[in-house]
Amino acid sequence: MRLFHSIPTSWVLPMFGFFLGVLPKHAHAQALIPAPIESRGNINVQAKTLQSIHTNNKELLDEIDTYNDFKKKLKLPEAKRIETFTSPRILCDIDKKMSAESYRFDILPEGSLKISGGEAGVFYGLMSLLQLESQQRGKKTISIPQLNDKPAFAWRGLHLDVSRHFFPVSFIKKYIDLLALHKMNTFHWHLTDDQGWRIEIKKYPELTRIGSKRKETCVGKYIDPYVGDNTPVAGFYTQEEIKDVVRYAAARHINVVPEIEMPGHALAALTAYPQYACEKSPKEVLTKWGVSDDVFCTNDSTLRFLKNILNEVFELFPSEYIHIGGDEVPKTRWKNCASCQRTLTKNKLKNEDELQSYFIRKIDAYISSKGRKTIGWDEILEGGLAPGAAVMSWRGVEGGIAAAKQKHNVVMSPGTHCYFDHYQGNVNIEPLAIGGYTPIEKVYDYNPIPSTLNADEAKYILGAQANVWTEYIPSTKHVEYMAYPRAAALSEVLWTGKQRPGFEDFKERLRTHFNFLDTLNVHYAPAIFQVQATHEINNDKVQVNLFTHYKQGDIYYQLIEPDGTVGEKTVYQNGESIVLDKSTIVQAYYQEPGQRRGPTFEQAYSVHKALGKEPQSKTPPSQYYNLGGLGTLVDGLRARAPRNNQQWLGWYQEDVQLTFDLGSEQLINQVTVSLLEEISSHIFLPEKLIIEIGSDGSDFTPVKTLDRDQIKSFYDASGYIRVPFDNTIFGKQVRISTFYDRTANKKPWIFISEVEVD
Repeated sequence: MRLFHSIPTSWVLPMFGFFLGVLPKHAHAQALIPAPIESRGNINVQAKTLQSIHTNNKELLDEIDTYNDFKKKLKLPEAKRIETFTSPRILCDIDKKMSAESYRFDILPEGSLKISGGEAGVFYGLMSLLQLESQQRGKKTISIPQLNDKPAFAWRGLHLDVSRHFFPVSFIKKYIDLLALHKMNTFHWHLTDDQGWRIEIKKYPELTRIGSKRKETCVGKYIDPYVGDNTPVAGFYTQEEIKDVVRYAAARHINVVPEIEMPGHALAALTAYPQYACEKSPKEVLTKWGVSDDVFCTNDSTLRFLKNILNEVFELFPSEYIHIGGDEVPKTRWKNCASCQRTLTKNKLKNEDELQSYFIRKIDAYISSKGRKTIGWDEILEGGLAPGAAVMSWRGVEGGIAAAKQKHNVVMSPGTHCYFDHYQGNVNIEPLAIGGYTPIEKVYDYNPIPSTLNADEAKYILGAQANVWTEYIPSTKHVEYMAYPRAAALSEVLWTGKQRPGFEDFKERLRTHFNFLDTLNVHYAPAIFQVQATHEINNDKVQVNLFTHYKQGDIYYQLIEPDGTVGEKTVYQNGESIVLDKSTIVQAYYQEPGQRRGPTFEQAYSVHKALGKEPQSKTPPSQYYNLGGLGTLVDGLRARAPRNNQQWLGWYQEDVQLTFDLGSEQLINQVTVSLLEEISSHIFLPEKLIIEIGSDGSDFTPVKTLDRDQIKSFYDASGYIRVPFDNTIFGKQVRISTFYDRTANKKPWIFISEVEVD
């Protein structure tokens, strides 16, 4: 009989509200992240109470050891484990009536803290206790809220790509520690890709001897012309290291899901074993970003090769799910491969898309035969989903919705909310990222269950995870910067679910939580402290309004005029507008008493003759890159490369014709067009650009025609093409036409931002 069961139930105070009055949920959750489902009242316990711990449950001894391991890292006094119950102590008890991940805090009359729950739940209770202890370190008494807590979602994950850049085992363990402290339970380990193979496979040693090394990495984002950094990249995890990481994660109730990419993203493997490619010629591990056309051949020998690899993966990872990628598979090699075409014909497949489905089904059947389950990116839906497979929906939510309606399990991971390789603050001052814009408030507002699913369909949404792709994240500090504090926000989405108290409450708890991350030496991003801006156009002027998430300090700003003159630093008054009647750079920062928080905000605003005059377009932008509508082109905000999707409109395989009406005939000296070149994303400069001037809306006179080479000669690193006119020109309308390259091997996008008329 457990000792706890001999304690009279009347000794347990089931509600601190008995003494304090029942308080609103979360009212005294202090700064816990994720917020608990229910928190009522606080009781003070002696700090020394938390220096001893007892349990009668042998299965909780590992949880106690892990708790003490965390205490050492947090520089908190260890909780000595005692064999017999004396009070006051921390008491840990498994309550079989509670679900596996739920827990409860109770205070016994003599001052002991009792943590009850499932085995994982008790662990999560100890993680909550660690945050409370760290926040109140050095105090003689510790304020403990009564918590009754459990997660909203079963899959609470964070991914890490170690293929593009390799990170040591010590960092992988730190990454896992941070997941555990935020009550996340899944680590998705992306181990293979075109740019590197990172897992030892003993049957195929060349995978790591050759495939784990690339001679260099491309510089920056633009690969035309390609520039390499002349710095070799290498590294892989031995099987013993992987076993160690899996054990380490299991002690923190984290499941490690390996990803072995197939049939695409396979160039590193095919460099080591070219016989499993369609083209058997020698290859090289990819040194640039993007996707290689070289994918696994679909013949039987390649399938045997992959099954042999999976056999060793099964031995290393006890995970129920094995991730096989399945995304971004070019079909070029398959179309020209005699073996693949024989497979297609033999199996009566209609096309290469069905050939991909055939391949995935073969692999899924093998994984299922070993008692495991397949999970892959949402492309595995194409051609029919393999029975029993789960989908990780990244291209928006549509794939997840389709899979759930087919009664397949789903992990939501849309790029809009869960890609932590996106920018999180002002693109002008953030480190180089792949693009996109996912600030922390957007992460916090995410709901993993699409509203279009009914209750039965929603049951198939296991949860969600964020992804950290590392093309532009070369160091461990940079990984932490991109992941935190956004991972903390996602942890609350997934743990607290719809009951989370809201972003305003979260951001105040986050201020305290930053101290917790500081103790763990986490190099988190300060973007939440960055000054932000809204603006509107009024009487051909730009009115800028500044704000921050926090109100404890002041905003200081200064203006930089076109000639470089820098104005004085001024304290911004809430509610005022900074009125700009000429193109100006606004710089601003947030400062609290004695401490400057976050980097300097910087934004260039353009005041010109087309400002606010929304153009007519012959063809609309793509629905995927049309966030602000055509008015984005004349809103006064100069977008910069690399792109932040908010300020760029995109046209896919379309010629673009934009007509701007200035309202009256005016002198026009120059037109500036913001165009983007991002070849890795298939975004190209136009093949031709024509600028025309008109007066009555029907007759236009060409004044400049530029071919690709001339466009490049005008193009600068920020993406601006300034086109001065040779003669004095008067006009009322300006028409800009761009033409995409119909001979390009890649299907091209054209991206346009601000169009300025001066």
